[in-house]
Amino acid sequence: MANKYSGFAAVLQTTVSSVLTNIAGVRDISGPSMSQDTIDVSSRDNIWKEFVGGQVDGGEITFDLVYDPDTPTHLAGTAGGLVKDLMAGTVQAFKLKFADVSPATATFSALVTKFTPKAPFNGMQSADVSLKISGAITWA
Repeated sequence: MANKYSGFAAVLQTTVSSVLTNIAGVRDISGPSMSQDTIDVSSRDNIWKEFVGGQVDGGEITFDLVYDPDTPTHLAGTAGGLVKDLMAGTVQAFKLKFADVSPATATFSALVTKFTPKAPFNGMQSADVSLKISGAITWA
C-alpha cells in the first residue's frame, strides 16, 4: 500500500542573499502545473492521428500566504523578497519540498508574476502569489 502524507509539512523556498530560505507564512500550494506541447505527425498512411511530444512547460506554482510586509521573504525592498522580485522581473531559484520521508523536491527558476495582498475588514491579512517557471524543473 502506498504511503500517505499530510501536505502540512511541505515547504516552499526562495533565494535570499544566495541562500534558499523558507518563504514565511505559506498556506496552500498548487503546482507545478506542467504541460507538454503535442506535435501532430499524422499522415495519409494512417487513419488515426499520431503525435509526438514537443516542448515541456514547467507551468506555474500558486500559493497563498499570511502576509507580513516586514518579513524578508515578503519585502518590497530586499532581493529575494517576493514583491521586490516581481517589480524587478528577477528570475530566482526556488525549491518545493514535499511532505515525505526523503523529502522529494522540485528545484526550479521562476519569475514572480502575481502578488495580490488582501486586507479584509474582519479577517487575516494575506496575499496570493504566482510563480511562472522558467526552464527545467529538477526532481529529486
